[in-house]
Amino acid sequence: MCGIAGYFGTRPLSGAAAEAMFAAIARRGPDANHAVCWRDGQRGSEPAGAQRALMHARLSIRDPRPEADQPMGNADGSLWICYNGEVYGWEDERRALEAQGATFRTTSDTEFILRGYEAWGIEALLPKLRGMFAFALLDLRSGTLHLVRDRMGLKPMVYHHDEASRTLAFGSLVRSVLPAVPPAERDFDPEGIDAYLAHRTIPAPRTVFRAIRRLENAHRIEFDLASGRLTKRRYWQPTPNGRDPAEVLDEAVRLRTVADRPVGVFLSGGIDSSVVASRLALQGYTNIESFTAGFDDAAMDESALAAQIAASLGLPNNRIAMASDVSGDFEQVVADLDEPFADPSAFPTWALAREVSKSVKVVLCGDGGDEMFAGYKRYRQHLRSAWRRHLPAAAALRPAGNVTPGKAERLRLEASLSWPDAWSLRFSGFSATEREGLQPVLGRVPAHRWRAAEIGNTDPLGMLLELDRLNYLPEYILRKADLTTMAHGLEGRAPLIDHVFVESLASLPSGQRFTQPAKAWLAGRCPPCQSLGLLTMKKRGFNPPIRALVREGLAARLPGFGARLSHASDGQLDAAAIEQYVEAWRKDGSLSEGLLQLLMLDESLRQLGRLRSAIHG
Repeated sequence: MCGIAGYFGTRPLSGAAAEAMFAAIARRGPDANHAVCWRDGQRGSEPAGAQRALMHARLSIRDPRPEADQPMGNADGSLWICYNGEVYGWEDERRALEAQGATFRTTSDTEFILRGYEAWGIEALLPKLRGMFAFALLDLRSGTLHLVRDRMGLKPMVYHHDEASRTLAFGSLVRSVLPAVPPAERDFDPEGIDAYLAHRTIPAPRTVFRAIRRLENAHRIEFDLASGRLTKRRYWQPTPNGRDPAEVLDEAVRLRTVADRPVGVFLSGGIDSSVVASRLALQGYTNIESFTAGFDDAAMDESALAAQIAASLGLPNNRIAMASDVSGDFEQVVADLDEPFADPSAFPTWALAREVSKSVKVVLCGDGGDEMFAGYKRYRQHLRSAWRRHLPAAAALRPAGNVTPGKAERLRLEASLSWPDAWSLRFSGFSATEREGLQPVLGRVPAHRWRAAEIGNTDPLGMLLELDRLNYLPEYILRKADLTTMAHGLEGRAPLIDHVFVESLASLPSGQRFTQPAKAWLAGRCPPCQSLGLLTMKKRGFNPPIRALVREGLAARLPGFGARLSHASDGQLDAAAIEQYVEAWRKDGSLSEGLLQLLMLDESLRQLGRLRSAIHG
């Protein structure tokens, strides 16, 4: 687990830009930081003034010795890797490489990927990688740079490409790539901001900047250093593997316990994390500590239930008290979220990770259970209208812009989209009419849709699950998990979205996988889930008290808010419309989540605006 960045271009990277790129990834890798650069064909360690550079900030999990630091090269310096993530279960393949004459200096997965590429090439290497990863492989023999993002999208990869100047810059964060973008090209992307308002996140391939793109999950890039051409392709699509999911689940959990640093597990009172904890305990890992967020609000607090679950499994449990007012961390949380991203649960997740990182450096979690087993109630809600999935869009039904439309208008908006496109509205921020009211300069705003190009003909539920695999899971759930844990140098591991487990589930009969109540198959692998009745318990949220947060902790940000956000967005958001929304919120507290979304946008754009002005390329 680390932070990565790199630059390849015809103009040298300035000292200020190199320093800013390094600073952006520093929190992701607190244990070591190094760079390798090339200037006039000579290799060095100072990226300032270099025309090619790889930068790495390391969180050391496997083989913490300096020998395993990165960027890592092969014996003759013709191949280099800059890598963020963890690959599991590669030891047999390593022994096969050694039998063929490969020599390893470390016990790290980083070196396995490097030696594997050296022996097999990129096409044969990728199927052998099981885990989460975003890496750059520089092949000076062929003059090619490979950028790869893992299948499910646990690890981030963003980049800036300009073929005319033969430039490619990449990094873990938008803020790590921005310094390499020429100052004249650092304008915000209006469609990126609008997509944030629609989805509360900016889905791949967009970011908040026109010149910076996000690599989609299960995709890779080849960049030709000589011509500047970039080729992007998908390298994986889930296919049934015929394996027993119960066996693969235990395997996925066991593989994620391997580390040279302390390992823990997040444990709430929900099914997903309880299943992970149960499989750990039943395989004998009872020395692994569990960590639970504790809330003052009894309606949210699951710590007593989590303590029961841990006790029944023989796992140590630690209750981490969550502050009722998170406004003091507001600016830092927004900064650690990198670009506009409005998941309220990011605040307690960030606070939990901060405390847990003081005890362990690796934590297993239950992310992905709902997306694998259709656990959200919105699946059932949307399936009720599946009969209309092939109807043409009724665009004429869309009403004029209004910053606070009623329920009837929202229903008309949903009817104006095809059934698959309307799926994103089931978990959305501002509707199209609200966004038109907030952004009158854009005119008719686009009806943002989740990325769907890879979805073929499938059953209605399968279509929704595939949409979530391509969009909501990597660009919302997993992005939040990565950013909030790595902000504190904590590695999160998610066995429920192990790709081999995902493919084994494709072989499971639908009647076993999709049940009412949802996730009965998972609960059957968790003794406490059955004995404590977790399967029928009502889901609890993991959000801070949003109304109180806005009314009390963030109220000081409201005077002059409209003019401030309009300025921060380069005039895209209308000051009067924002003030109108604030006034509507004063009368209707249910608008608090929308107002929080606008407040987070304001702070994020202000921070990014300062960065784009301060850094010279």
